[in-house]
Amino acid sequence: MKNNKHSGSITGLSVVGLIVSLGIIYGDIGTSPLYVMKAILSWSSGINLDFILGSISCIIWTLTLQTTLKYIIITLRADNKGEGGIFALYALIKRRAKWAYVFAIIGGSALLADGVITPSITVVSATEGLKLINPDITILPIAIAILTFVFIAQQFGTSSIGMSYGPIMAIWFLMLGVLGFAEIIKLPEILKAINPYYAYNLLTHYPKGILLLGAVFLCTTGAEALYSDLGHCGLKNIRVSWVYVKACLILNYLGQGAWALNNKDIITSETNPFYAIMPAWFLIPGIIIATLAAIIASQALISGSFTIISEAIRLNFWPKVKIKYPTTVRGQLYVPSINWFLWFACIFVVLFFRNSSNMEAAYGLSITITMLMTTVLVGFYLRIKKVPVYLIGLFISVYLMIEGTFLYANLYKFTHGGWFTILLAGSLLFVMYVWFRGRLIKNRFYQFEKVDKYIDVIKDMSKDESIPKYATNLIFITNTNSPKEIEAKIVYSILNKQPKRADVYWFVHVDNVYEPYRMEYMLQEIAPGIIYRIDFHLGFQVEPRINLFFRQVIEEMVKNNEINMLSRYESLKKHNITSDFKFVVIDRIQTYDFDFNPFEQFIMDIYDVLKKFGIPDVKAFGLDTSNVITETVPLVVYKNKDLSLKRIFDNGHNIL
Repeated sequence: MKNNKHSGSITGLSVVGLIVSLGIIYGDIGTSPLYVMKAILSWSSGINLDFILGSISCIIWTLTLQTTLKYIIITLRADNKGEGGIFALYALIKRRAKWAYVFAIIGGSALLADGVITPSITVVSATEGLKLINPDITILPIAIAILTFVFIAQQFGTSSIGMSYGPIMAIWFLMLGVLGFAEIIKLPEILKAINPYYAYNLLTHYPKGILLLGAVFLCTTGAEALYSDLGHCGLKNIRVSWVYVKACLILNYLGQGAWALNNKDIITSETNPFYAIMPAWFLIPGIIIATLAAIIASQALISGSFTIISEAIRLNFWPKVKIKYPTTVRGQLYVPSINWFLWFACIFVVLFFRNSSNMEAAYGLSITITMLMTTVLVGFYLRIKKVPVYLIGLFISVYLMIEGTFLYANLYKFTHGGWFTILLAGSLLFVMYVWFRGRLIKNRFYQFEKVDKYIDVIKDMSKDESIPKYATNLIFITNTNSPKEIEAKIVYSILNKQPKRADVYWFVHVDNVYEPYRMEYMLQEIAPGIIYRIDFHLGFQVEPRINLFFRQVIEEMVKNNEINMLSRYESLKKHNITSDFKFVVIDRIQTYDFDFNPFEQFIMDIYDVLKKFGIPDVKAFGLDTSNVITETVPLVVYKNKDLSLKRIFDNGHNIL
């Protein structure tokens, strides 16, 4: 097996790569003009020059410091073989910082929670433009229908319609820039907002200046998703296309600010400057383009959530769930359980908050937490890369201060709906923590034996015709990394649970490596012609289809004359029938002969519940269920004290 390049990504700088980047990377951050200025205006009881200049200046410098400097310039360098995102970042530093899993699961759960409210607010904000055409129109059914369509479409894959995402988003950003520029011409004074003084002035003199940052922060919420999509388009394409995207975004925000100053007497709580700057003749086309952009943004967030869950499974942060690959584009995933969970959550958000204004009040709190966690992990990554300590300290201190301020501002949203995303993030965090801790607890009770100790026993048993043959080729899935060791549970299964005679024994180990798309294997002959071991080294974004991989290994061995795969039964061998295979998957369960301490028992009880919602190892490893045996064996623990029973005699009396 060779490590094929990700066919769904475009890593080299090209026109196609730049256009594709517009469609995949910037959906979330690119649709923020739909609601950011509306959220900012809701904070002011009176529109004036200082307020508007300060607000726009805060937006410009947030996009510069947070999105451009932190993510585009610094964080995108922390790529794992081209892949980005908080879990890919964690995989880079995992070996040297085992404690880092805490920051990874906090950030990952918060990012998933944010993925629920982002499609909701984007679609609702886009469709609310219809009220300018017909004030009596009911928006919620339209928004729900669009969201439902987007989630239903996931199971069919998006490779075909995805080709149009780039051109549509290119038109979207062009529209943003042109509309904004048209308003700037009417009030060139708005360009003063580029001066950071006005941001400083607003934050220090406006009574609620710091809290206003909760609304300003919405302009950069897509930065974390941008990092997660690194693997789809490549660093160069993202950086170059960001120049165009940022310019169009700033022009639009400046234009909305200019319109607000020119029309401050007619602004109400329902006014959305985004649609207000559109000429009347362009309103319908503008709403259509905005709705298409909202659908693309939603699609990007949903696909990103699938990738996050896929990575979480490989890193033992999430129970194994069913993952489908609806297209031939490698890396494009569909996770049914997550898809319908997100759909239900999005519909709940739409029905509960009902309009974009209420969603704005709840939006941004959880993603701030993700950004803080990313800052910590990037700081440690820079340390591994031997960046000077003073630069690392400067990076961490500056961004902890910036994001800490944003977090403080967003905490105001907790009682206004932010509790929902925090509750959701907390629930996801609980699942990730329990699953990770539960795996660690189970792994603590692994017992290993030296393979050499059992080679002669297995050889003798394979020739012992008094034992019924279990299979010609018997394959065990093993968790030990060392080819010199074997789990006690496998020895127990072969020799004790039911003596399993076979002609050839195979021990197959799956090593989930921290490189996303690595596909390699190593073959070792432990006992000539009788015992073999195969180590599959698979990236954390590779589907572990062990049944197919194993067959490929066998085919290569036959081709190289390393093994004869004709049946060992004379009647079948005569007709050139190939050998039979049987896989054995063993699960270790807690028995009643021991107890964990109360905390660990609680973790293991929840772990067992979560396991029931996942898929069994047979499906997770991609095995053919028709030739797999699943066994359970007890966990082996060492007792703290010996328990001894004393035998007594009845002295000749029958006590019965």
